[in-house]
Amino acid sequence: MGTQAPSNYDDSKIDTRTEEEKAIDAWLPITSSRNAKWWYSAFHNVTAMVGAGVLSLPYAMSELGWGPGVTVMIVSWIITLYTLWQMVEMHEMVPGKRFDRYHELGQHAFGEKLGLWIVVPQQLIVEVGVDIVYMVTGGKSLQKVHQLVCKPEDGCANIKLSYFIMIFASVHFVLSHLPNFNSISGVSLAAAVMSLSYSTIAWGASVKKGVQPNVDYGYKAHSTAGTVFDFLSGLGEVAFAYAGHNVVLEIQATIPSTPDKPSKVPMWRGVVVAYIVVALCYFPVAFIGYWMFGNAVEDNILMSLNKPTWLIVMANMFVVVHVIGSYQIYAMPVFDMIETVLVKKLRFKPTWYLRFVTRNIYVAFTMFVGITFPFFGGLLGFFGGFAFAPTTYFLPCIMWLAIYKPRRWSLSWIANWVCIIFGVLLMVLAPIGGLRSIIVQAKTYKFYN
Repeated sequence: MGTQAPSNYDDSKIDTRTEEEKAIDAWLPITSSRNAKWWYSAFHNVTAMVGAGVLSLPYAMSELGWGPGVTVMIVSWIITLYTLWQMVEMHEMVPGKRFDRYHELGQHAFGEKLGLWIVVPQQLIVEVGVDIVYMVTGGKSLQKVHQLVCKPEDGCANIKLSYFIMIFASVHFVLSHLPNFNSISGVSLAAAVMSLSYSTIAWGASVKKGVQPNVDYGYKAHSTAGTVFDFLSGLGEVAFAYAGHNVVLEIQATIPSTPDKPSKVPMWRGVVVAYIVVALCYFPVAFIGYWMFGNAVEDNILMSLNKPTWLIVMANMFVVVHVIGSYQIYAMPVFDMIETVLVKKLRFKPTWYLRFVTRNIYVAFTMFVGITFPFFGGLLGFFGGFAFAPTTYFLPCIMWLAIYKPRRWSLSWIANWVCIIFGVLLMVLAPIGGLRSIIVQAKTYKFYN
C-alpha cells in the first residue's frame, strides 16, 4: 500500500524514562498495560467503528440516493481502510519509539506545538462528540424498549427521553472507573458481538417486513435547497460511521512489541477482521434498509421497525449494550488526556480520587449535553463532517506525505491526494447539512414523542 515503515521498537531494551515518569505512565490509561493480543485489536476496532452510525446509514442513503449513496459507502470503506493501515504502520516508524497517542504522531509530523494544535482539538471533538451521540442513542434505545413493552393502553406513562439518557449515563458513572483499555476488554467484546447481532436484526427484520407500499426512492425534500442540505447531511452521517481511527494508536499501544514481532503485525490482523465485520454490518443495513423503506426510513433504522416486538426489543437492548462499550472506548483516550495534563503539567498526584472526580465530571458533562441536544440525525451529520472527516479520511494521509515524502505522481502520492481531496470536501460540505438538520429537528422536537 505504499512505503513501508521501519519497526524495531523493543519495550524492554530501550527506555530512557525516569522512575517518576515510569510510575506515571504505569498509572495512565493508555500506557499502563501492553499485553493485549491481536483479537483485542479486532473487537476494540469493531466496537469503536460499528456504533450508532450503522443505524443511520439507511437514512443517509435516503438523503444521498442510490447512485451517490452506494458510491460514497464503498469509497469510504476503501479510503478509511487505507488510512487505518497508514496509522498502524506509523505507530513505530521511529526506532526506539512508539507513538501511543494520535497527538504524539501529529507532533512528530508537524512539530511539537503545531502537532498538538492540529490533532488534539479534532480528536477531542470526535471523542467527546461520539460520547454525546451515544448518550442520546442509548437513551433513545431504552425509550423505544419502554414504548414497545409498556404501552399507554396498559396504563404506562410516556416518559421523557431525558430520563432515559440519565439511566444510560448511570452505567458510565460506574464503568468509567475501569483503569485502562485492557480492563474494558470484556465490555468491548460484548459490544462487538452486539453490533453484529443488532445489525443483522436490523436488515433481517427489514427483509421480513418487505418493501413498503408506495415506497419512494426519490429525495424527500420539496425544494432544491432542502435536497442539497439533506445530501450534505447524508455525507456527514456516512463519515460518522467510519470513525475508528481516533482511537487506533491508543489500541495499538496496548499490544507488546519487539524487533522480531512488531505490534503492527497483530494490530493489522485485528484491523482486517474488524473491517470484514464492518462490511457485514454496514452494507446490508444501509442498502436493504433503504430498499425496504425508501425515503420514509427513520434516522435510526430500528425506529422504523415495530414487529415482531420481541425481536425489536432485543435489537434495541443490543444497541444499549454496544454503545455502553463504544462510549468507554472513546472515553478512555479523553481520560488519558485529562489525567496526563493534571499529573504531568499541573503536578497533581496520580490518585484514585483524582480519577474519580475527573471521570465523573466528564460523564456528567456528556449526559448534560446529550439531554440538551437530543437530535440524533443532525448530530451525526454535523460531527461526521466537521471532525471525523479530518481525523479519519485525510489527516493520516497528510502525515504520511509529510514524513515519508513519496515521489510526486507515484501511486502512493496519488492515493494520498485522492483521500485528502475527498476528505476535505466532506469536512467543508457535510457540517452545513448537519447544522441545518439540527436546527430543523430542534424546532420540531418534543420531549414526549
